[in-house]
Amino acid sequence: MWPNAVANALSRIEWVFEQPGRYLDSTAFCSPGINDARDDLEWAMRRLPSGAKRDLGRLITRIDEEFERRTLPEPNYIEWATFGWWWTRMRER
Repeated sequence: MWPNAVANALSRIEWVFEQPGRYLDSTAFCSPGINDARDDLEWAMRRLPSGAKRDLGRLITRIDEEFERRTLPEPNYIEWATFGWWWTRMRER
């Protein structure tokens, strides 16, 4: 990974979650968007040592809960599930 990749991903996610409204709008998914940031975190999780992986995992759990709360399932995107479940969520209401 490049320097500050995890920090940049967390910053993008934080910006998206600070936007008002119950549901995330389409601007949250513009590239690089929340899905790309979540991909970066997933990539980092696979390469971190166990202690750092545990710490980042706790943050990711909270991120995933908020992401799920602010999106809806999109059955038409099921083929994107191979990239990660977060790619199968509805972009806007």
